[in-house]
Amino acid sequence: MKIAIINGPNLNLLGKREPHIYGSQTFDDYFLFLKKTYPQWEFTAYQSNLEGELINALHRFSEKYDVIILNAAAYTHTSLAIADAIASISTPVVEVHISQIFKREVIRHKSLIAPQCVGSISGFGLNSYRLAVEACRFLKLS
Repeated sequence: MKIAIINGPNLNLLGKREPHIYGSQTFDDYFLFLKKTYPQWEFTAYQSNLEGELINALHRFSEKYDVIILNAAAYTHTSLAIADAIASISTPVVEVHISQIFKREVIRHKSLIAPQCVGSISGFGLNSYRLAVEACRFLKLS
């Protein structure tokens, strides 16, 4: 299985940004853990702070990967354009959040992308990504 992980704004600062919410580990270190834990699968990771670049990545990776794991970060709650991009591709997308979005500000309680995703995982720190990878086992891929 080929899995692409797409991370949105400010996730390049993991390990430094609000460690009481996001932890002190960098995504790069966690990504190495995922690759070692699942050597039978191919992974790629991409991060951008720009909405249009995330949309371009969804389009590009949908042609080459079996599943996309997406942490759209704050765009989760604001971007109809990203929701439309997910709806426009046939590759399944799993929504991921490091923090428990329902314990945060009320504006973060609504996900505009969730209705277009096959599932959502939040609140388990960086392990939310591992849980998303595990969930990929249950997807029926054509």
